[in-house]
Amino acid sequence: MLCRPSYAGLKEDVEYLSSPLLKGRATGSTGAVEASWYVQRRFRAAGLETAVSFYRTPRGVVRNITGIHKGNPKSSSYVLVTAYYDGMGEVDGEVLPGADANASGVAMLLSLADSLAGSRSNYIFAAIDGHNAGRIGAGLLAQQPWNISLVANIDIIGSTLAPPNKYRTDFLIVLGGDDFEKKNSKTFDHLNIGPHLRIYYDYYRSKGFTDYFYNTASDQTPFLQKQIPAVMFTSGITMNTNKPDDTFDTLDYDVMERRRALILSWLKTL
Repeated sequence: MLCRPSYAGLKEDVEYLSSPLLKGRATGSTGAVEASWYVQRRFRAAGLETAVSFYRTPRGVVRNITGIHKGNPKSSSYVLVTAYYDGMGEVDGEVLPGADANASGVAMLLSLADSLAGSRSNYIFAAIDGHNAGRIGAGLLAQQPWNISLVANIDIIGSTLAPPNKYRTDFLIVLGGDDFEKKNSKTFDHLNIGPHLRIYYDYYRSKGFTDYFYNTASDQTPFLQKQIPAVMFTSGITMNTNKPDDTFDTLDYDVMERRRALILSWLKTL
């Protein structure tokens, strides 16, 4: 009997979320609704306290899904783990599947939720809607009255098509703001012994792009504006991002699984 690959669950989730059935998961679309149901079922199966928040916006109904794990009743604070699940939908009659952007992030979120649901720490897992409609969902999520100690945001995590170094396609970009590398690189180096990824603490060696993607371009932004620390995990934009070619079979699931292992180990240290 053949062994099931360790990355099989990630691949199955990405394949479903980027399938033609969901038609690109545009905010307010039936595909986005189906994606939200999929996440809800998975959160409940993991034993999380699951809720859906509905918001009517000019771009349609935004649905944020949260799953809460209270592993430490003596603490009132939570680590918030996020990934957006909406996509670009259809453009000129052509579906943009959104496998890497960001079915990969949602698959990672679901896997992390499964792995951490029995831990003795407090986590909130959030699948965010409205990213492609001006990050509406993240802004609304940041208004919740939770005591958040840190945000871990997963935004495009499955590709190896745009490595900062062409000789190391097994990489991960970790953005945490000023001094993050100085304060955390030793921890990541230790946790990375098994996954053995090439870790970058900037966005393609550009300070301007690093500042833009960390402070402005993703769903950690509204939390940073509230002075809540945040870390963004990504494998970067590729030539397929937000195009019809962003299909599930273009991702590298072996490397994606190694990224998952590193992020999981890091979350367990918090």
